[in-house]
Amino acid sequence: MDGRAIRIRLDANATKDDVTALKAWLEREKPLEDLIRQGRLRIVERPGSEGPPGQMGYFTDLLLEKAVDEGTEIVLALLLTQVRRAVKAWKDNRRRVERGTPPEEEVDLVRSDGE
Repeated sequence: MDGRAIRIRLDANATKDDVTALKAWLEREKPLEDLIRQGRLRIVERPGSEGPPGQMGYFTDLLLEKAVDEGTEIVLALLLTQVRRAVKAWKDNRRRVERGTPPEEEVDLVRSDGE
Protein backbone atom coordinates (compact mmCIF):
# COMPACT_ATOMS: atom_id res chain seq x y z
CA MET A 1 0.00 0.00 0.00
CA ASP A 2 1.31 3.45 -0.86
CA GLY A 3 0.39 5.01 2.50
CA ARG A 4 -2.35 7.31 1.20
CA ALA A 5 -6.05 7.31 1.93
CA ILE A 6 -9.07 9.44 1.17
CA ARG A 7 -10.26 11.20 4.30
CA ILE A 8 -13.79 12.43 4.82
CA ARG A 9 -14.05 14.83 7.72
CA LEU A 10 -17.43 16.15 8.78
CA ASP A 11 -17.72 19.39 10.71
CA ALA A 12 -18.76 19.80 14.35
CA ASN A 13 -22.46 19.70 13.40
CA ALA A 14 -22.14 16.00 12.51
CA THR A 15 -23.59 13.40 14.82
CA LYS A 16 -22.65 9.76 15.33
CA ASP A 17 -25.72 8.92 13.23
CA ASP A 18 -24.40 11.12 10.39
CA VAL A 19 -21.07 9.29 10.38
CA THR A 20 -22.74 5.87 10.53
CA ALA A 21 -25.17 6.79 7.74
CA LEU A 22 -22.45 8.20 5.49
CA LYS A 23 -20.27 5.12 5.98
CA ALA A 24 -23.20 2.83 5.11
CA TRP A 25 -23.98 4.99 2.07
CA LEU A 26 -20.40 4.76 0.81
CA GLU A 27 -20.33 0.99 1.32
CA ARG A 28 -23.33 0.66 -1.03
CA GLU A 29 -22.09 3.14 -3.64
CA LYS A 30 -20.90 1.67 -6.96
CA PRO A 31 -17.97 1.21 -7.70
CA LEU A 32 -16.86 1.58 -4.08
CA GLU A 33 -19.03 -1.41 -3.14
CA ASP A 34 -17.25 -3.55 -5.74
CA LEU A 35 -13.80 -2.53 -4.49
CA ILE A 36 -14.77 -3.32 -0.89
CA ARG A 37 -16.21 -6.71 -1.85
CA GLN A 38 -12.99 -7.51 -3.78
CA GLY A 39 -10.89 -6.60 -0.73
CA ARG A 40 -9.24 -3.71 -2.57
CA LEU A 41 -10.72 -0.95 -0.43
CA ARG A 42 -11.78 -0.59 3.17
CA ILE A 43 -13.57 2.17 5.03
CA VAL A 44 -12.45 2.74 8.60
CA GLU A 45 -13.78 5.11 11.22
CA ARG A 46 -11.30 6.79 13.50
CA PRO A 47 -11.32 9.67 15.93
CA GLY A 48 -10.77 12.92 14.10
CA SER A 49 -8.30 15.51 15.11
CA GLU A 50 -9.70 18.10 17.46
CA GLY A 51 -11.62 21.03 16.09
CA PRO A 52 -10.91 24.66 16.80
CA PRO A 53 -10.20 25.55 20.46
CA GLY A 54 -13.37 25.67 22.50
CA GLN A 55 -15.51 24.07 19.80
CA MET A 56 -17.47 21.04 20.83
CA GLY A 57 -18.79 18.39 18.49
CA TYR A 58 -18.47 14.84 17.27
CA PHE A 59 -15.13 14.63 15.51
CA THR A 60 -14.68 11.48 13.48
CA ASP A 61 -12.95 10.85 10.18
CA LEU A 62 -13.81 8.17 7.69
CA LEU A 63 -10.76 6.86 5.85
CA LEU A 64 -11.02 4.97 2.59
CA GLU A 65 -7.85 2.94 2.38
CA LYS A 66 -6.70 0.99 -0.62
CA ALA A 67 -5.80 -2.53 0.44
CA VAL A 68 -3.87 -3.11 -2.78
CA ASP A 69 -1.55 -0.51 -4.24
CA GLU A 70 -2.71 0.32 -7.75
CA GLY A 71 0.38 2.47 -8.20
CA THR A 72 -1.02 5.40 -10.20
CA GLU A 73 -2.15 8.91 -9.42
CA ILE A 74 -4.95 8.49 -11.96
CA VAL A 75 -6.55 5.71 -9.92
CA LEU A 76 -6.45 7.85 -6.76
CA ALA A 77 -7.86 10.84 -8.63
CA LEU A 78 -10.73 8.76 -10.02
CA LEU A 79 -11.47 7.26 -6.62
CA LEU A 80 -11.39 10.72 -5.00
CA THR A 81 -13.86 12.01 -7.61
CA GLN A 82 -16.19 9.06 -6.96
CA VAL A 83 -16.04 9.59 -3.19
CA ARG A 84 -16.83 13.30 -3.55
CA ARG A 85 -19.85 12.46 -5.72
CA ALA A 86 -21.02 9.87 -3.19
CA VAL A 87 -20.73 12.31 -0.28
CA LYS A 88 -22.70 14.92 -2.24
CA ALA A 89 -25.42 12.34 -3.00
CA TRP A 90 -25.57 11.38 0.69
CA LYS A 91 -25.94 15.05 1.70
CA ASP A 92 -28.70 15.60 -0.89
CA ASN A 93 -30.51 12.52 0.40
CA ARG A 94 -30.09 13.61 4.04
CA ARG A 95 -31.65 16.99 3.22
CA ARG A 96 -34.71 15.19 1.84
CA VAL A 97 -35.21 12.71 4.69
CA GLU A 98 -34.02 14.55 7.83
CA ARG A 99 -34.52 17.91 9.43
CA GLY A 100 -31.71 20.36 9.76
CA THR A 101 -28.74 21.18 7.61
CA PRO A 102 -26.29 18.37 6.86
CA PRO A 103 -22.79 18.83 8.20
CA GLU A 104 -20.16 20.35 5.97
CA GLU A 105 -17.39 18.04 4.83
CA GLU A 106 -13.80 17.95 3.68
CA VAL A 107 -12.76 15.18 1.30
CA ASP A 108 -9.04 14.99 0.62
CA LEU A 109 -6.04 12.72 0.20
CA VAL A 110 -4.02 12.06 3.35
CA ARG A 111 -1.36 9.64 4.53
CA SER A 112 -2.93 6.47 5.95
CA ASP A 113 -1.36 7.18 9.32
CA GLY A 114 -3.54 10.31 9.46
CA GLU A 115 -0.91 12.92 8.62
